[in-house]
Amino acid sequence: MSAYPTSSTSVSTPVFWERLWHMSGVNFIVFFVIAYAIYGTQPQVGAAPDALVAFYDGDRTRILISAMFCGPAILNLMWFVAALRTTLANAGQGGWGAAATAASAMVGGLFFLLITVGAALAHSVAGSENQALTAGLNDFAWSCVVVSSFPRAMLIMAGTFGLWRAGLISKSLFVAGIAAVVLVLLGGTTWLSSGFWAPDGVYARFVSPLIGLVWVAVVSRVLLARSSARSSGW
Repeated sequence: MSAYPTSSTSVSTPVFWERLWHMSGVNFIVFFVIAYAIYGTQPQVGAAPDALVAFYDGDRTRILISAMFCGPAILNLMWFVAALRTTLANAGQGGWGAAATAASAMVGGLFFLLITVGAALAHSVAGSENQALTAGLNDFAWSCVVVSSFPRAMLIMAGTFGLWRAGLISKSLFVAGIAAVVLVLLGGTTWLSSGFWAPDGVYARFVSPLIGLVWVAVVSRVLLARSSARSSGW
């Protein structure tokens, strides 16, 4: 007789928690997209004071609501990587799992910093008529987006190599993962003053984040396909 209950709906069963954690990647994508859509278009680097006040002070409620959705997004990202780490450890690839955990901590920290800066500007800073501080924090947020490319690429690399070494993904998915690492790393070079390759340009704002979301979706599918009530760590 199995040591585990057969019902997967009870919260007392390992299979319930394993599947819940393996769904965290999907949940992260949902919360992230909702938060991103609500937040709106942040003023560009060097934006005029009137534009900054109109966004952060005029759209205060929308920005703070977005922050409420960003919180669960970060938590689900951490849970997703925890599920990935456990899967890799069970497959004998604990080193890659540890690297993914370290990278996710850096990504989560930068996301948390971005949320805090935006919420602070909307809550009180932008309306205090301190134009220099508002402009500086707005530009700082865009710089954090660019710098976050490096830990995001590290996370993708660790997960991709770990899953491939464990024999859990095909060679074609491995090659696609390496391409994703390179493309996300390129986001760390988007320092032009304006245009497509600027910190507030299309590549940093849309292309690089989209690549990361697609990778999370693919890995989530792999993790869900590997769900087993007998996996350790649950």
